[in-house]
Amino acid sequence: MPEIMTTDVRTLLDRQPFDQSAVADLREVLGRDPSRYRTLRDAVAAMRDREKASMTPDIHLRLGVGEVLLGRYPSGFEQLKKAGDLGLAHFYRGIALQNLQRWDDAAEAYAAATTAGYDQKQSELHRAGALRRAGKVEEAQTLLDGLEKLAGSSAEYHYQRGSLLALDGELTHAAVEFEKTLNLDRDHTGALFELAYINDLYGNDETAVEYYKRCTQRPPVPLAALINLGVLYEDEMRFREAEACYRQVLAFDPSHPRARLFFKDCRASKDMYYDEEAERGFTVLRQLLEIPVTDFELSVRSRNCLRKMNIRTLGDLTRTTEAALLASKNFGETSLSEIKEMMASKGLRLGMALEGGERAANDARMEPIEELSQEEKALLAKPISDLNLSVRARKCMTKLGIQTVGELIVHTGDELMECKNFGVTSLNEVREKLTEFNLKLKNE
Repeated sequence: MPEIMTTDVRTLLDRQPFDQSAVADLREVLGRDPSRYRTLRDAVAAMRDREKASMTPDIHLRLGVGEVLLGRYPSGFEQLKKAGDLGLAHFYRGIALQNLQRWDDAAEAYAAATTAGYDQKQSELHRAGALRRAGKVEEAQTLLDGLEKLAGSSAEYHYQRGSLLALDGELTHAAVEFEKTLNLDRDHTGALFELAYINDLYGNDETAVEYYKRCTQRPPVPLAALINLGVLYEDEMRFREAEACYRQVLAFDPSHPRARLFFKDCRASKDMYYDEEAERGFTVLRQLLEIPVTDFELSVRSRNCLRKMNIRTLGDLTRTTEAALLASKNFGETSLSEIKEMMASKGLRLGMALEGGERAANDARMEPIEELSQEEKALLAKPISDLNLSVRARKCMTKLGIQTVGELIVHTGDELMECKNFGVTSLNEVREKLTEFNLKLKNE
């Protein structure tokens, strides 16, 4: 009887052995349902906390691959360096290096992946891409010529071929290759971005927007795609959507110079123009987010939990993650399914406001971004481990997905208290630690 592939992200991350097949299954599950990236983020955080005392090369491998899939390339690279001489580790180290724009190092990592037994064709295709970006175009072309048999069967082959054509200015032929890429892999981020960019150059704004939007639907999202999409939205005077794009960039990189400049310009433009149709749609969605959860037929357990967490409206739920709900006392999978079904009936989902993808959720609650000094940025970016919290308090941080001081101070004391096994003593401990940095929890 054939084995049925599990769709549980945590099970796949823990699979024995954790090899190329396990990662392929993990990527397939993430590709089918992007919301599972949140589960992956929680699973990686839990594994890091659980295995902190006894890290092995195998754990470093799992954590490294997980971090790279989440777009956390610096931390993923550091984990994979400790994973040993494995083809899988070298390959994902190459992906991390490529996204860190260390092209020569990435090419070496892909070569090492081939030597260590990783899929030779995939390693060579990605190596060709790294060499191209490093300026070694002839070497990249030679590699690609040797893989010509992959034409018609490999999305990555057509993507790399299209990228070389685009480099030569043959944009029409390049677009054909990128279309072939999407015929084989409809979610290939690189091909989606390149097609968006080509259509943008030719003035096909509507098509470009659609490609950029598809490019941003699955993490890790290219920051350039969000910037370009925001600019196109501004051209169409869709300032709220443009602002949401720039917010996403700034959430990832608060000091991004173009995002900060465009964000300020966008806010200024939004004050100058009034889009009646967009404003009407925004008003309808805002009214939807203000519907009380008591208007729905929920179980007593779910209602009590939401009340204790001070969740009063659908809008509150869009700013709450699955992990935060499950961390609450007496709240389980049954209650979670009930809440998710209720949200889906209104076209909403848990945590959507935190992703920056829903303009109303962002605009209704987020405060304007203010300039921070370098010292303030560094302070808010400090990892939670720098607070030297007790084991009980650290576990609560993990359950809530809190990794930095900045992520901690946007929570209230009541929200932390709702986490299982977190009491007044732990809350006071957190407050004392924050006081040392002249910081407080939200609303204190």
